[in-house]
Formats: sequence, C-alpha cells, structure tokens
Amino acid sequence: MIAALPLAARAQEVASDVQLSTTDILLWDVLPYVTMAVFVVGMIWRYRYDRFGWTTRSSQLYEKKLIRIASPLFHFGILAVLMGHVVGLLIPEQWTQAVGISESTYHFFAVLLGAFAGAATLIGIVLLIIRRRTVGPVFSATTKNDKVMYLFLTGAILLGVVATLAGAGVLGEGHNYREDVSVWFRSLFYFQPQAELMAAAPLAFKIHAVAGMALFIVWPFTRLVHAFSAPVGYVFRPYVVYRDRGPHDAGNRQPRRGWEKVGGP
Repeated sequence: MIAALPLAARAQEVASDVQLSTTDILLWDVLPYVTMAVFVVGMIWRYRYDRFGWTTRSSQLYEKKLIRIASPLFHFGILAVLMGHVVGLLIPEQWTQAVGISESTYHFFAVLLGAFAGAATLIGIVLLIIRRRTVGPVFSATTKNDKVMYLFLTGAILLGVVATLAGAGVLGEGHNYREDVSVWFRSLFYFQPQAELMAAAPLAFKIHAVAGMALFIVWPFTRLVHAFSAPVGYVFRPYVVYRDRGPHDAGNRQPRRGWEKVGGP
C-alpha cells in the first residue's frame, strides 16, 4: 500500500490539472461501456443465431505457400501483443516494483519484446492482405465484411505500433502509459472511470484506445469471432470405441462381391 502512494499521487497530480470537455466524457467515460455492451451482446447474438457462421472461412485450399508464413507470424505475434497488453494495463506498476522489477527494467523489456511482437504481427497482417488481394480465388472469396474487418484490425495494429514508439521516446519525448492509461483502464472495471487521466495522455495513446474500442465494437459481426473458439467439448466427449467388424459381426448377410479376404482359401 505504501508503494502505491507515489503512483497514486502522480495520477492525482495529472488529473487535477485537466478540465474535462464533453468529448472527453463521451470518449473515456461512456464509449468504453458502450463497447463492452455491444461486444458482449453481439457475441451472444452471433453464437445463438449464426452458430454455423462462427468460422474464419479458411482459404488454405486456394493457396498454401504464403499462408504458411503469414498466418504463424500474425497469430503468434498477436498473442504476444495481447499478453503485453494484459501485463501493461492490468498489472499495476507498484506490483512489478514490489517483486524487484524497476520501471526502467520493465520499460526496457516491454519495448524490446513489444517491438518483436509488433513487427511480427504487422508483417503477418500485411502478408495476409497481399495474399488476399493477389491470389485470385482468395480475392473472390473476400466479402465486404472481411474488408471492413481488415481495415479496423490493421488500423488498430498500426496505431499500436505508433503508440509504442511514442512511449519509448522514438517519436516524441517518451511517456509512461502505466501512470495514466493503465490506471484509467483499470478504473473502468470498478465503475469509477478516471477520464481525466486519458484526457491528459498523449494523442497517440488516445487514438490507439479509440481504434481498439472501435475494433471490439465490430468484432462480433466479423470473422474475428473465431478467436474465442476452442474445442472445449472435445475434452468432455463421450467415450467412443472404434473396432473392426469381424466375420461374426456381419450376421446372416452374405459378403459383398469383390470384398474377399486377401490370402483366404
């Protein structure tokens, strides 16, 4: 609790100098809950009324060479990006300091690993778009819904890279988002959103946050729903015994012609 005081004091100091506008309230107090509601209700609706459409509509049969490179790059990269967001947004700065990880050490590894993950994700999504545009059968199978999905997804990824570079000081003076963006994000879950923290954050983080919320709003209505698919039922499936049918299992039926046993009399 003592370790949390400096961070809380810095957040309060930042918040005290900000005058919230109507736009700030709509973006950082209202829009997050609208996003959550649309996402949850949309996912439930999609599962109930479009269960057979809960798929990526794989195009692997049309082209295999490029997708073998692009798909692992994108999927493993986006998983690493997701883990980075979980650590950076949900785990308070004082917790990592309590286990002996200084802010400089955390920042170094976050930027290093985030750079690799972001690069892999970005290269993967670009290759997937190139494949979808240049391979005829894949392009023919691309719907307007897919194009909208790629637009929102690619935009969020690009803006995330820009925000990462801005936070690292490559673009601008650098910024520790754990002092404001992360605190605001966690405040949403105990229904006391601190919009003033996001209002004071750099523009790159604001745009990335809005792009992320827009992506989650369209998520239930695109092929992105497959990210929440898992063969959980397979673990609890009934036990099935597979066995060959012996001669005694055929009953009184005569064997069909052409199916004599090899090596028989």
